[in-house]
Amino acid sequence: MDKKLIATLEAVLFATAEPTEISKISQAFGTDEIIIEEAMTVLKTKYNKEDSGICLLKLDDKYQLCSKKEYADSIRKVIEVKKNSPLSPAAFEVLAIIAYNQPVTKAFIEQIRGVDCTAVISNLCQKSLIEEKGRLDLPGRPLIYGTTPGFLRCFCISSLDELPPLPKNDTESEESEKNDEKVEEISI
Repeated sequence: MDKKLIATLEAVLFATAEPTEISKISQAFGTDEIIIEEAMTVLKTKYNKEDSGICLLKLDDKYQLCSKKEYADSIRKVIEVKKNSPLSPAAFEVLAIIAYNQPVTKAFIEQIRGVDCTAVISNLCQKSLIEEKGRLDLPGRPLIYGTTPGFLRCFCISSLDELPPLPKNDTESEESEKNDEKVEEISI
C-alpha cells in the first residue's frame, strides 16, 4: 500500500474533523474508491493498536478520526468540556421514531406520540443527533427530519442497518397465529 496515500488520507481526515465521504475523497485524489477503502483499512488497523489514542470510525459511507473512549475523561479535563446532559425518555422516543421511519415530519412524530414534540426536536437538533433533511412537496411544505452521523457515533453503529429490529406487537402475533390456524383448517 502506498505510504504517501495513507499519510495524505490521515492528514485529510484530521483536518476535516467531520465524517468525510469516500466518494468525495476518491474524487479529490483522482483515485478509485476501492483503493481508498483499502487505505482506510490500513489506517484502521494502525489505530486499533493498543498504544494509539485515536481510532478511525466508519459511519455509513463516511470516515472520521476520533479519540478512543478510554481517554474521554482526560480529554474533558484538558479542554474542560462539561458532560452532556442525558437524553430524556421523550427524546429517546422521538429519536427512535425518526431513526426507524426517516425521513419524517414533525406531524408524523406527534401523531405517533400524541403530544407536541417541538422542544424535543429542537433539543435533538442542537445535540446534532437529527437534522432537517428538506421539505415535503405538500401544502405548507413541512420540514422532514433524519438522523445525522453524530447519531451513528453516539450509538456506536456504522449504519442504520445495525439498528435492532423492532419488536412485534403482541396483537399482531396473536392475529398471525389465528390466521395460521385458519389456513390449517382450510388445508385439512
